[in-house]
Amino acid sequence: MQDSTETKARAIQQMFSEIAPRYDLLNRVLSLGVDRLWRVAAVRAALEKNPSRILDLATGTGDIALLLKKVAPEAEVIGGDFAPPMLELARQKALKAGLEISFVEADALRLPFPDQRFDAVVIAFGFRNFTDYHRALVELYRVIAPGGRLCILEFPPPPRNGLGLLYRFYFTRILPLIGGLVSGNAAAYRYLPESVERFPDPDTLANMMNLAGFATRYQLFTGGITALHIGDKPSPAPASRVVRTGESDPDEPA
Repeated sequence: MQDSTETKARAIQQMFSEIAPRYDLLNRVLSLGVDRLWRVAAVRAALEKNPSRILDLATGTGDIALLLKKVAPEAEVIGGDFAPPMLELARQKALKAGLEISFVEADALRLPFPDQRFDAVVIAFGFRNFTDYHRALVELYRVIAPGGRLCILEFPPPPRNGLGLLYRFYFTRILPLIGGLVSGNAAAYRYLPESVERFPDPDTLANMMNLAGFATRYQLFTGGITALHIGDKPSPAPASRVVRTGESDPDEPA
C-alpha cells in the first residue's frame, strides 16, 4: 500500500512538473478567468484573523502566495510544492514583483516544518492531488498554531443539477482537449476531471476536517463548481484558577 501511494505521488509530481510552463495560461483559459475571484475569496478568509506566518501549500507557480504577500506585506509568506519546476516559476514571479517570499519543496504528507509553525495555511486546487487526505490533514493540524486557520479551495464533484451536468460535459470533454493542445500533455488534463470526480463532496470533506480537529464550515461558489472549506484549530482553553480554602480570590475585593 505504501509503495502504491508513493508511486502515485511520483507520477503526479512528474505530471505537474511537465505542465508547469503553461500552468498559469491554462488556469485562466480553462476557468474563463473566474479562478481569480475564487482565489481572492480564499485569501480573504485566510487573512481574516491577521496571521503573521502563512503557508501556501501546493503553491504551484505562486499565485496565492503572491496575492497573500501583496495584501498582507508584513506577514511572512512561504510557498510549498512538490514540483520543483513549479517552484522555480514561482520564484521568478516573486522576484519580478519585488515580493519577499520563500518557496520550498514540500511533501504534504511529511511537511518540513516544526509544530505550530503557521497561523494560516491555504491550499488552492491542490488538496485533491494529495495521496492520503487523512494523513495530510493530520500534518496540517500539526503545523498550524492554536487559533490558526486552514483554508482549502477545491473542485468538488460537479452538482447533479443543470449547471453541474453542463460543467461535467465541459470538464470531461472540452477541457482535456484544450489542455492537451496548449500544454502538450493530454494525460494531465484527463487526470484533472478524474481527480475531481473522485474527490469527497463538500459535506464529507468538512467531516474529515472535523475529525482531524478543525472546527469547519464551507462556502460554495459558481453554483457549486468550487468550494472553500475553512477550518479553525481551537485555541487552548484558559487555565482555571484554584483558590485555596481560607484565601481570597485576587480579583475579588478583600
